Amino acid sequence: MDFSFTTEEKDFRAQVRAFLDREVSDEFLSDLEEQDEVDFSREFTRKLAQKGWLAMAWPKEYGGGGATTMEQLIFNEEMGYHHAPTGGHRQGISLIGPCLIAHGTEEQKRKYLPPITAGEVVWCQGFSEPNAGSDLASLQCQAVEDGDDIVITGQKVWTTNGHRADWCHLLARTDPNAPKHKGISYFLVDMKSPGITARPLLNMLASRDFGEVFFDEVRVPKGNILGEKNRGWYVSQTTLNFERSGIAWPASAKRDLELLIEYAKETKKNGESLAQDPLVRHKLTEMAVEIEVARMISYRVAWMQSRGQIPIYEASMSELFGSELLKRLGDVGMQILGLFGPLERGSRWAPLRGRIARDYQFSLGLTIARGTSEIQKNIIAWRGLELPRV
Repeated sequence: MDFSFTTEEKDFRAQVRAFLDREVSDEFLSDLEEQDEVDFSREFTRKLAQKGWLAMAWPKEYGGGGATTMEQLIFNEEMGYHHAPTGGHRQGISLIGPCLIAHGTEEQKRKYLPPITAGEVVWCQGFSEPNAGSDLASLQCQAVEDGDDIVITGQKVWTTNGHRADWCHLLARTDPNAPKHKGISYFLVDMKSPGITARPLLNMLASRDFGEVFFDEVRVPKGNILGEKNRGWYVSQTTLNFERSGIAWPASAKRDLELLIEYAKETKKNGESLAQDPLVRHKLTEMAVEIEVARMISYRVAWMQSRGQIPIYEASMSELFGSELLKRLGDVGMQILGLFGPLERGSRWAPLRGRIARDYQFSLGLTIARGTSEIQKNIIAWRGLELPRV
């Protein structure tokens, strides 16, 4: 694997970085309230769509740019570094879009993909349930055939942007008598359908990014099944592999590390800057090494995708190391910031506008979402190391 970039790729990175420096400065994002951030994100996403950057590597016939996987990687890395918002469009771009390209019919591709690349629709993911999180295959949301429709009844939870989404890609059980990994189908559901109730939940950041969604005899056309009926579990693995293979976490961590280094240089304790404290220097250096490791793991996943390979345990390696890295970095950051560290943005005493405190709290959920760290370790053990299941 050669991770050096061509002249054209370096020029593209400079172009993306200059645009993001203008549009999403740290100061601007830190001062946005929740609803203002949602509104700005939608407007910002439309700007990205106008530049053809939302789904660069998708085929041109579906609204993509036909760019290389590495160009898409560069864009995603810069977006993560700048903490750039996507207004809920990440679900469409990174999850259901690639899954549609891999498993959708031609009619489905032409219907659903162009609105995603234009930044016109927001998707949410209907996977987790109150009693089916890490053990997702035990889901109980029911889908019963009725004429030309499928009637869906059940509940989903932790649904990011569920109360703001236009469409939902959802797993439901179509054969209750089949083994739990079989008898599941993958649906594309219009969130304006009668019988859907979406309620936001308040998280530890005092924001309403996710929620719970109830389906009360919601009718979905049979043509909205993605892939084969009763084989949705296998289709969902494509979605999860794309979800777990992002460069955003190490890129975001790199920016936070730079802020911590700057803070350590400027902040004095007992007459000396924190950067002169050997313990602080050691912790920051350790984080710098881990961030580079996470970056290389993500690059490997992108390299495999560029060659048409499907990263399974490699994607889990990226997800596991990246999410745990953000948690470790947040812990180090809070130690360095000291007693003022937990202060939230808006407080005049909050170091770095409360950025590290907020990212630390956010990181705790990342080791649960998209499959817990324990689930990722199992995938690496079984698929990567071929260890026996006990």
